[in-house]
Amino acid sequence: MDKQQVLHTLQKAQEASKKRKFEQTVDLVINLRDINVKRTNERVNLFIDLPHPHGKTVRVCGLVDAQLAQAAKQHFDTTVQKEEFDALQADTKRLKKLASNHDYFVAQATIMPLVARSMGAVLGKKGKTPNPKAGCVVPPTADLAAVKKRLEKLVKAEAKTEASIKCPVGKESMDKEKIAENVMAVYNSVKTALPQEEHNIKNVMLKLTMGPVIKVEK
Repeated sequence: MDKQQVLHTLQKAQEASKKRKFEQTVDLVINLRDINVKRTNERVNLFIDLPHPHGKTVRVCGLVDAQLAQAAKQHFDTTVQKEEFDALQADTKRLKKLASNHDYFVAQATIMPLVARSMGAVLGKKGKTPNPKAGCVVPPTADLAAVKKRLEKLVKAEAKTEASIKCPVGKESMDKEKIAENVMAVYNSVKTALPQEEHNIKNVMLKLTMGPVIKVEK
C-alpha cells in the first residue's frame, strides 16, 4: 500500500459521505488475518506518534504533586494533586466520571505508587492507567506543554479482542496529504509489529464518521 492509493481512497470516502452539521473524523480500519488475539503474543497494542495532529480534542488529566501542579494546571484540562487522592478514592462515582471525561492520565513518576493504590482499579478497567509507552509517566522536571502536544498526535492501535484495528487519522477539513501521511504511519507501524508483517493484513479501509467504509485498493 502506498500514499497515492490512500489519497485516492480518501477522496472516494469523502465523496461517498453526506455532508453533516459537524466535522467528521477520518478513521482508519486495518483488518487482520491469521492472527489469534486470544494468544497474548499475537495481540497488537501500540501507541503511534503521527506526523500530524489527528484533529480530535484530547482531554488530559494530570496526577501530580506540588512540583508539577502549576504546569499541569496551565497545560492540562484537569489537575489532581496527591493530597486529593484519598478523597477521590473514597468517591468512586467521581473517579469513574473523571476517567470517562479524559482521554489520557499523565502521572508524575515519583507518585505512581499512590496513583496505583488510589485509582488503579477504576482507571485500569477503563484502559486509562498512565502508560509509560504513551509517555504518560513523567519525571518531576517534565515539560508538560510538550507532553500535551505529543498526545495530540498520538493514537492507540489495538487488536486485543478482535482481529481488527480502528483509529482516527484526521478530520475531513484537514489537508489530504497530511491525512495520508498519518495513515501510512499507522499502517507501517502495525505491519512491522505483526508476526508475518504484510501477510497478516487482510485489508485496509477508510471511512468518515457517518460514511461508508471504503477499501484501499492496491
